[in-house]
Amino acid sequence: MNATPEPILATSLKKGDTIGIIAPAGPVRNENDFRAGLQILIEMGFNPRYRSDILRQHGYLAGTDQERLAEIHELWRDPEVKAILAVRGGYGCLRLLPDLDFNLIRQQPKMLIGFSDLTALLLAIQQRTGLITFHGPMLTTLPRNDRGSQEAFFNQLTGQPRPEIKIKNLEILKGGQAKGRLLPANLTSLVHLLGTPFEPDWRDIILVLEDIGEAPYRIDRLLTHLWTAGRLEQIAGLILGDFDQCGEQEAIWERALALLAHRSIPIWANFPCGHGSRNQILPVGAKAQMDSSSGRILFPQPCNQ
Repeated sequence: MNATPEPILATSLKKGDTIGIIAPAGPVRNENDFRAGLQILIEMGFNPRYRSDILRQHGYLAGTDQERLAEIHELWRDPEVKAILAVRGGYGCLRLLPDLDFNLIRQQPKMLIGFSDLTALLLAIQQRTGLITFHGPMLTTLPRNDRGSQEAFFNQLTGQPRPEIKIKNLEILKGGQAKGRLLPANLTSLVHLLGTPFEPDWRDIILVLEDIGEAPYRIDRLLTHLWTAGRLEQIAGLILGDFDQCGEQEAIWERALALLAHRSIPIWANFPCGHGSRNQILPVGAKAQMDSSSGRILFPQPCNQ
């Protein structure tokens, strides 16, 4: 694992700016969600841009690896495109990492937004370039997100100051304070980065985890994998988001508490991050603080410029 480079901030958007839409993982399954997401961006004042073949399908992928890579590079090079938003997750981002042009990304920093399988892209880019990426709603999930998540999405893109996030109904499983780089991730995708050249730097991170559709024993196995690999020994704090269709949430919380019983770090749960209607956009790699006394995440520095 290499130390993460100094952070790079992308430029905030303003109304009228162009957002590039990419399909780097699975194909679009619901064209209505695709159109609804485009309409939301337009109503926010942005100009969506995408390739004419974005609805392509190659088995369980949205095109061949070469097609999906070319799409990312094409939109990233386009000077009119100010940010990049993924259509959806699924699977496929991991396959692109060896051939991704990190020099291009470093030289032309832009906001990249997505979650789920996009974890692989978000973390690899952050680890290789220092660019602050964003774990948050994608084009086809925006229509299903609640108003608070949509507003936070817009505010983050446009650089409106958000020095803190305070969440209703947050579960403080273990109190305390923590400082570190925020690292939100899909649990399955994160575990698949272990042992690769794209694995993140775990030292003093505030880890935020979410997942969907995994059997309870698989969630247990993934968390246990992180623990037995020694990664949970390095984190400064843990936040558990939504684990939709993964069994009883409380069982996941209990397993996390058991694995970290020997560590005096804050552990929160029921955080609005994941595949449900609540999906707060979060900066990947930004400095953050957990304050259990008030249930707030504080950001001492801007996440985009």
